[in-house]
Amino acid sequence: MADLDLVIRGGTVVDGSGAKPFEADVAIAGGRIVQVGQVAGRGAEEIDARGKIVTPGFVDIHTHYDAQATWSSRIDSSSYNGVTTALIGNCGVGFAPCRPERRDALVKLMEGVEDLPEVVLTEGLPWNWQSFPEFMDVLGARRWDMDIAAQVTHAPLRIHVMGERAEAHAEATEAEVAEMARLAAEGIRAGALGFSTSRAIAHRTLDGKHTPTLGTPEAELEAIGRAVGEAGASWLQVISDFDEPEDEFDRLQRICAASGRPMTFSLLQRESRPWLWKFLLEKIEAANRAGARMTGQVMARPVGLMFGFELSQHPFVAKPSWQKIAHLPFAQRMQALRDPALKSALLAEETPDPMLRARLNTWDMIFKLGDPPDYEPRPETSLGAIAAQRGMDPAELAWEWMMEQEGKAILNRPIINYADRDLEAVRTMVEHPQTLMGLGDGGAHVGIICDASSTTHMLSYWTRDRTRGPKLPLEFAVKRLTWDNALALGLADRGLVAAGKKADLNVIDYDRLQVKVPVMRYDLPAGGKRLVQKADGYVATVVNGAVTYREGEATGALPGRLVRGAQG
Repeated sequence: MADLDLVIRGGTVVDGSGAKPFEADVAIAGGRIVQVGQVAGRGAEEIDARGKIVTPGFVDIHTHYDAQATWSSRIDSSSYNGVTTALIGNCGVGFAPCRPERRDALVKLMEGVEDLPEVVLTEGLPWNWQSFPEFMDVLGARRWDMDIAAQVTHAPLRIHVMGERAEAHAEATEAEVAEMARLAAEGIRAGALGFSTSRAIAHRTLDGKHTPTLGTPEAELEAIGRAVGEAGASWLQVISDFDEPEDEFDRLQRICAASGRPMTFSLLQRESRPWLWKFLLEKIEAANRAGARMTGQVMARPVGLMFGFELSQHPFVAKPSWQKIAHLPFAQRMQALRDPALKSALLAEETPDPMLRARLNTWDMIFKLGDPPDYEPRPETSLGAIAAQRGMDPAELAWEWMMEQEGKAILNRPIINYADRDLEAVRTMVEHPQTLMGLGDGGAHVGIICDASSTTHMLSYWTRDRTRGPKLPLEFAVKRLTWDNALALGLADRGLVAAGKKADLNVIDYDRLQVKVPVMRYDLPAGGKRLVQKADGYVATVVNGAVTYREGEATGALPGRLVRGAQG
């Protein structure tokens, strides 16, 4: 008779601590790891991991599954890519607290900031909550293929307390600030792990209204920070443009100090200011030497816009002739695109908006995504370079490339982390001890970005396949995706392959590990579309001791729960 629920036998354990890999069995009972070593007992289920690696499940600290978690039990694409815990409520946008008359404002904001269509959110969100604790109770009653943790988000707080004045960016009164602080602390006591806000000008509704949190006075954020700190928050999460880098960083450092808690913010290499990330890293180092606890949140590959005729963006998307067919179902759209007259019109027309033109028509920064996808493409493989070699109009070459695979071919336009046309800046950020791995944005930007697979890419590319510069040790990469993130969130019960820890694990065929090409699915509420990216090489993913995925396919097990508060 089996005395254990699951035994993973003979794998090479990369335990999340940064230690060298070692061969061992892993025994699981009651959702916990009970032994790592030579296991004599038998499991009700056993996995032969000989020739495979065994890692902790990945902890994804930057997702936007706030809506998806209310209607779906599958938190994909993250769950296809080894993630066993996901943090929602980033960038200050979310859905609680919310009075019924303010739902539309939050939907429009999420639509604009995170590219989740209004019709999808309107159809899908159950709205069986008003307060943040009620939202947590709704999540607490659900079951998923991974654990979900949440944060209190600033924009809903402002709109809930200030109404239309928040959308007009009015300054909150003392009473309103006090009420926001009270509600934020209430959310932390209900189990939220942190508080998030956005100071990014790009975060706006589709009709151009900036997020209500843009330009929030320091005093308001200090009051909220102090309240959530006293309530036991794990951290404050921020995204900022850093238009005035020194002043903004110093402001955030003061807010961090007032809270008494750590702060993490997005750290990126931007095309417009490719030097800024270095400056901010130096500021982080200086702040932490002075007693702060601040980290930059980074991603180990470029943030790239996916271009294609089935996707939300491509070089012709803003042109008048495209707008005439954009509403058509994909099959009819493709039929129209085969008309030579339409092709000629699209090639002749200009993209009206110069900023959009720079994003969509910078030919030297557009590449075929490839199969398997290449996230560090060489400059000579760009659309612009190849068009020049062939003596072609680059727009016509873009057309030809996107018409491949019956119109489903995908191009990649790196917009962040690729100003140098390689990933050496990214490597410096990833290796820095005062950064954390995140920014995959799972659940957001569903028609143009698909970076939830960055966990898989971190292992397959940085530790095995990279040829354009130094690689990273496997044990280092695993630690960055697991124990480092778990500790930062206050979740010390996971992130290590060790006795007593949660049985959240991946069994990986390291030689086969590889991200697949994203594909479009039409499975969102109201028939909405989203990019999904699977991976090869995950022999098994285990959450709370139950196998949720085998060879990339869901088993149907839903052991994932809402995480309430710090653990371990």
